[in-house]
Amino acid sequence: MSKSPAAAKRGIPSKENFKEWYPFMVEAAELVDKRYPIKGMDVWRPYGWKTMRLIDNLTHDEMERTDHEEVNFPLLIPEDLLDKENKLVSLLKKAREEGVDPSELRLEDEVGGFAKEVYWIKHAGETKLDKPMFLRPTSETAMYTMFPLWIRSHADLPLKTYQIVNTFRYETKQTRSFIRVREIHFFEAHTAHVDEEDATRQINEDLEIVKNLMNDLNFPVLITKRPVWDTFPGAWYTIAIDVIMPDGRTLQVASVHHYRDQWAKAFDVKYEDESGEQKYVHQTTYGMSERLLGATVATHGDDKGLIMPPSIAPIQVVVIPILSKDGSDEIMSAAQNIVKELKSQKIRVKLDDRDIRPGQKYYDWEIKGVPLRIELGPRDLQSNSFMCARRTGEKSSCKLDDLVSSVRNELDLVNNHMKENAKSHFNGHIKKMPNLTINGSTITFEANLEDGYVYEMAFEGNDAEAEMIEKETGFSFLGESTSPYSKERECIVSGKLTNKRVFLAKTY
Repeated sequence: MSKSPAAAKRGIPSKENFKEWYPFMVEAAELVDKRYPIKGMDVWRPYGWKTMRLIDNLTHDEMERTDHEEVNFPLLIPEDLLDKENKLVSLLKKAREEGVDPSELRLEDEVGGFAKEVYWIKHAGETKLDKPMFLRPTSETAMYTMFPLWIRSHADLPLKTYQIVNTFRYETKQTRSFIRVREIHFFEAHTAHVDEEDATRQINEDLEIVKNLMNDLNFPVLITKRPVWDTFPGAWYTIAIDVIMPDGRTLQVASVHHYRDQWAKAFDVKYEDESGEQKYVHQTTYGMSERLLGATVATHGDDKGLIMPPSIAPIQVVVIPILSKDGSDEIMSAAQNIVKELKSQKIRVKLDDRDIRPGQKYYDWEIKGVPLRIELGPRDLQSNSFMCARRTGEKSSCKLDDLVSSVRNELDLVNNHMKENAKSHFNGHIKKMPNLTINGSTITFEANLEDGYVYEMAFEGNDAEAEMIEKETGFSFLGESTSPYSKERECIVSGKLTNKRVFLAKTY
């Protein structure tokens, strides 16, 4: 569908041209300003920052519900801790590649990891630091240095902590607001448990939290256990959460890692069990970032602008008085009363009393994605009513006597409409993988894969066969879905029956 004449007149790109539409929208809706003189470090504008904080509030609520406790760790980490992490990650990566237990290798065998991605601090004023420091890319090393001081016995477990902070990575690829930035608004939960079983229960709780948050944001997601070659080397396994963007590519918005006791052994995080024996804890992490806001913009916006889920809309309702020569004072007074009553019910509402044409006001609030617009004119007052215009396109007249219940109902209708639209997009962008044959090093497909889609297939093959498929198609294995097929299907490569559902996509 091409963009409307009105959108074209306003200079809004069509969403079909997502590469132009997305950067235009994040600035036109005043979420961020990209003109700060450091690439990849955008300035959050008030409207964007309030939206992000409302997302954070949803996360805080879930953390409180599940008995996590908030912490706040320093921004700077000493160089020797990065060396320790890099050695551990390199060791685990090498152990995985060689198919041996990490304990069979020496910790000092090789060094890799975050060293090339971090921002270094090497001077304090004019003094060169004896021990350089870096801005945190994540917080495992900082936190796990402190965990041995906090954990002594089984009574201290589980330890469930989280923080919402900024992290920093020197991103060398093309930056894109919220999606690929160098200063990241980041949520991270870090937990410690008595054993693998209890840590696994935490992973399941994390996935429940994911389900609740994504429901609040009104978009479905792909949840997959990443393949071994795409799992963080420091993790036993990784579960990733991906959104299907308008162009059919996927965007990872969250991830959950099960670490077992690998980090505990490196950082000496032990506890005394009930029999007095010293044991290593088992750990998990759960991370999300401002990509949640990027996915919200991309999933729900249209050629008129953003459409904010009511749960995170900084302004859920905007009230626009339609003034006339006669009765303007009465209309304005009624509009102010509407705002006062809605505010008393904790509904985020704004009165737009600017001295400009109503049409300009409609445009301004449409581009910001305000879920509901209330119009109040002379005829409305005469009939003791007001007009509701949903951002999703529908209008209805409601009685002033039923103001609060009507507004809540209208917001629910916006919510439901958004969920249905997002679900339709999601389902419409998943296709069945064409049949294929592998003969030696040659792979042949019955049909070509199309850009703009995620492909699913039953797959019980090995890593070599997966690599062949990736190289031939240019699509990446997202991994095995946490929602397997209900009935066994033939593996696309071997023909063996399996319940495993695997997704492939082009990714951001």
